[in-house]
This record gives sequence, structure tokens and C-alpha cells, in this order.
Amino acid sequence: MGKINVLSFAVANLIAAGEVVDRPASVIKELMENAIDAGARHITVEIRNGGVTFMRVADDGCGISPEDLPVAIRRHATSKIKEADDLDGILTLGFRGEALAAIAAVSDLRIITRTADAAYGSLLVSHGGEVAEITEQGAPVGTTVIVENLFGNVPARRKFLKKDVSEAIAVSTYVEKMALSRPDIAIRLITDGNMKLNTAGDGKVESAMYAVFGREFVSKMMPVEGQNESVTVSGFISRPDHVRPKRNYENFFINGRYINCRTAAAALEQAYTSFIPPERFPCCVLYIEINPVAVDVNVHPAKLEVKFSNEKPVFEAVYYAVRSALENNSNRPAMQLKPTSSAVNAFVPIEEGKRESLSQRQISITSAPKTAPASVPSSKATEAFTRMNAADFAGKYQFSASSPFRANGEQPLPKSEPIPLPRSMSTAIKEREIASEPPMAPTAPLPTDADVPPTAKSVLFSSAVEEKPVISPWRIVGEVFRSYIVVESGEKMLLIDKHAAHERLLFEKLRANMKNRSEATQILLIPMQVTLSVGDADTLTLYRDEVEAIGFAYTVKDCGVSVSEIPEGLSPLMASELLFTLASRLQDGTGNAALSREILFERALYQSACKAAIKAGREYPPEYIEWLCEQLQRLPDITVCPHGRPVAMELTHAYIDHQFKRS
Repeated sequence: MGKINVLSFAVANLIAAGEVVDRPASVIKELMENAIDAGARHITVEIRNGGVTFMRVADDGCGISPEDLPVAIRRHATSKIKEADDLDGILTLGFRGEALAAIAAVSDLRIITRTADAAYGSLLVSHGGEVAEITEQGAPVGTTVIVENLFGNVPARRKFLKKDVSEAIAVSTYVEKMALSRPDIAIRLITDGNMKLNTAGDGKVESAMYAVFGREFVSKMMPVEGQNESVTVSGFISRPDHVRPKRNYENFFINGRYINCRTAAAALEQAYTSFIPPERFPCCVLYIEINPVAVDVNVHPAKLEVKFSNEKPVFEAVYYAVRSALENNSNRPAMQLKPTSSAVNAFVPIEEGKRESLSQRQISITSAPKTAPASVPSSKATEAFTRMNAADFAGKYQFSASSPFRANGEQPLPKSEPIPLPRSMSTAIKEREIASEPPMAPTAPLPTDADVPPTAKSVLFSSAVEEKPVISPWRIVGEVFRSYIVVESGEKMLLIDKHAAHERLLFEKLRANMKNRSEATQILLIPMQVTLSVGDADTLTLYRDEVEAIGFAYTVKDCGVSVSEIPEGLSPLMASELLFTLASRLQDGTGNAALSREILFERALYQSACKAAIKAGREYPPEYIEWLCEQLQRLPDITVCPHGRPVAMELTHAYIDHQFKRS
């Protein structure tokens, strides 16, 4: 007797249900996709007990005609496609014709619907996939699907459901993704009688994000726009000070469909290199538009993954759009103060036991010294600072044998010694323009354009030197804890981390020098043998021109590659690491050779810039502090250090007045 059985219709439906419907959230997803494909402008989702006992999705779309209603819950019945060629350019969210059949097979289902040209609506009742009745019923234009007693006829599957709260959270997550994917549709979510989500449907992404994430989240996002070949990218990304420990706030939508896109995620995270700390992930709501012919959405049962015919344009479009937005970002994080609980009564005396002197409080708010301290701490970092900034200061400051700045064998200024107010700041009450202020050394000229580190935008997208921006009046108020500089600039107060600020400026200069250099290679006396898998070796063969363009020369062997030349500036160990990275990213479509090399070099520059930057807790000549603040005023897009820490934080005049109850 044969062992191969032809499954009955009922059993086949249960298997399909296992692929498409595994929990209430997947039911809601499929029904919402059908509503969007029907052209709905308003969608209401309601669940009870996590959706296990009751789910309702109502829309005002085109509706279902009476003759199509019984066919709608049959397997592979769909209005989205007709021929095999239709799969080459799918524009709808649904297309397989399995969702309603799978849902009906494991629940009690009711469908109430009416088309615009029908006088009456229709009602379909189904139990376990079998149609019980079809009757006429009054109904508005659109479709309402009610699902009850999910997995009632499949108790083995029902026991794998989580608690009602967990299932409700999963439903809410799917509804939020749908709301973000279509900000032009008003979407409501009702859970156990409580309104959980209500979007405006005004077509604005900001409105949808506000409804889903809240006001504070939206305030820390910035817009993104970009295009590469046939790929268009738009949406919002988070500022560098707004990151998460997980990737769950990365939202990608390809042609209006929410997707877990590894290519886009890799591009996003690589674009944030040198802007956020390691092991932290940015937030985003990015919309990627691509020719439907170039993307296959029929590769995952839940349609949460896609396959591109060519990942490179997608990767580069996302990378450069995000990187450009980050480089142009000039919003520094606002300093957060704890709100005062009540106004202070000026007439209530302070108890003697609670009085503290200024010395007891150890408040150290000082201005920069008039003359540089008699000495500066001797260290490799200070010497590196001198070497790397000689060009920056040569045009503005003159140093001689009697100059107050000395770097060899000197001791730091004693903490107890008072620091006099500088001559240039004794009249700090007066606002001044940087452009008109005389230099520290009267005979020295002001710095030229070459002294100012280029902005990231000019480094990435333009080789031309941009004109200096006009900056508002500013003045240095002082320095606290020998680490943070207090600057008044217009209607804002900046608190600058002098180490982080100088580290970023040095990093930008080093990176600019790296980019301006022509590609050079190092010829190895003895070829380096790198062991790779067969797949990685084949990838390096396929992308040989691209890899050799960044400075490699190699021969592919059975068990790896023999490398005879490596990019200049790389050690053999780093070159080997770069080859592994290139093979992996090129094979997965999550990068290209030039970007991988650039990111690796940038990581190598982190430590150089950090070691050479001025150190917190040490005294430095006032010229240094003046120069540092001037650069930050001229380069507002310098907002974070290469490790992702803020360079400066700001407080507005209005916010300070509010804290002191003046407004």
C-alpha cells in the first residue's frame, strides 16, 4: 500500500493556517493589508483578550460584491494577481489569496461588506472554514471582518499562545507599523474598550510618528532625503543623542510595505559610524521606493523579507542619504534640568545648620586665565596636540621662547592658586563679533580658511572650500571643573566638553587628509596568506576590480587568497581583517569595498584623535580655549565626538528664565 497521501481540503487549510496565521497579530496584519489594498481611508482595529476571543477590522474601502463573497475564503482566491507574470511587479500588500482562507479555517468568521453600487450589504458566516450562511444586511460601504474563538478547532495550537497582554502588545506593534507605513490613512486601535492608537491620516509622517511614539521622540528626529540610481529614500532618522540598545526602533518600508531589511539596516548603522557609541542603534522611519520589478516580496511566508536583484543601489542610497543628514545636523542636545517642585519663598530664613559657604560647596566656576599658566602638564598627548595644531595656531598666534605655552618638564598650576580674569574677557559684558575681534597677538593675522577643519558635508560631497558662515555674537563666560567651557551665544548658553570638541575637530581634519590622499599601496616582501571559505574567495574573485581599486592585489587559491599588496596605512593584520569584512559584506549585499575601507580607517583614526586631543581636568592657555570655541561656532554641525558623546549641550535663555520663574 502506498505511503503518499493526498490531503483533504480541510487538512490543507490547517497547514496553510500554520504558515500565515500563528497568533492574533498575524490575523490583524493580513486583514489590515486587505483593507489597505481595498483603498480604505479609515481603518478601525478592535481586539479583546489579546485578540484570542474577539478581533474586528473595519474599513471604508471598495467592499466585496455578493458573488465574490463565498469565493473570498477559498484558498488561492485573490483579486490582486491573475497570471504568473503579475508576480514580477507586485504593487499590493497581499497577493497569495491564502489569508482569509487560513483565518476562516481556524476560527469563527463573519464578513459584513457592501460595494458603492449595491443597495444592500452582505453577511457571510463561517465556522472552521465552512460557509454557514450568506444573507443580505444593511451596512456602510466597505468591509468589516470579525474573527472570534481563534484556534478553537485547533487546541494544540492555541496552547502555544502567550498571555493576553503579550498578544495585545504584538497586535499593537503590527498596527503601529501599518500606521507608519501609510500616514495618509486614519488608523484606530481599540484594546479591551480602550483607545490605544489614533492617527490623523493627514499624510504627514510626523503626525503618524507623533501618534505612535509621542512628542519627545519626534522632537529628536530629523528629515532624510536622497536618491541613487532608481532608488529613492525619504523619512526621518534620530539625532546622535537619541539611540537605543536594540534595533527595534529601526523601521523600513519598501514600496509601502514594512520589511525587516538587512541591507538597509546595515547601511543605516554604518552611516552612524563615528556618530553614536558602539553597541547602540539609531531610530528611523525610512521609506524606500524602488522599481517593483527589482524586488521580490514572495520570499517569506509573512512577507516580512524581500530579495533585491541588486542590493548595492539600495545600500548606497540609504547610506549616503543618512550620512548627509547626519553631517548637516547642527542641533546640539538640550541640557535637561529637573523641574522645580515649587517656587522659593525669599522671605523664609535659612536655618543656621543648613548654611554652607561657597568654599564648602566647592563651586568652581572660573574664567579662562588672563595669562597662560606658568606651565602646562608634560605628556605625549600635549606634545601630540602641539604637533597636530601647529598649522592651526601659526596663522593666529605667535610663540617665542618667552611664550607662556611650554610642553616640556613643567608642572601643573596648583589648584589653590587664584586664576586672574583675562584681559580679553575683563570687558566680557560687552558682546563682540568674532570677525571684528583683534587677535590675541596684535601682530598676528586671523586664521585663514585652511585653518578651519572642513565640515563633514564638504568632505563627503564636495572638494571645494566653503565660505565661513556668519556667526552670532558670543563670549566665553568661564570654565568649570577644568573640563567644560561655558559660552554665551545669542539666546543660548553652551556647555562645551573641551576634550570631546577638540577630539571631533582633530578627527575631521585627519579624515579630510585621508580622503584627499590618492590611493596608494604597500608591496609586501613576502605575500600574506589569508584563509577564507570557498564562498568568500569566490566573492573576492567576482568583485576583484572593486577590491583592487582600494589598494589590494591578490591571487585566489583553493583555500584562500595570497595577498601581495595592501592599502597604504594598514598593517597586515588590519588588511587581513578588512579582507574578511569585504568578503562578508559584498556577499551579503551590506556594503561595498570603498565604504568598508573608509569605515575601517575611520575607526583607526578614533584613537589617534582621542590621544591627541586636549584632556579634561587640565589647564590650557586661553588661546586654546578661544580657538576651540571659535571653531565650534563656525562649525555648528560638529555635535558629537567620534565615540558618540555630545560635544556641547545648550540651554536657551527662555528655558533658564522659566526655571527661575521669570516666565
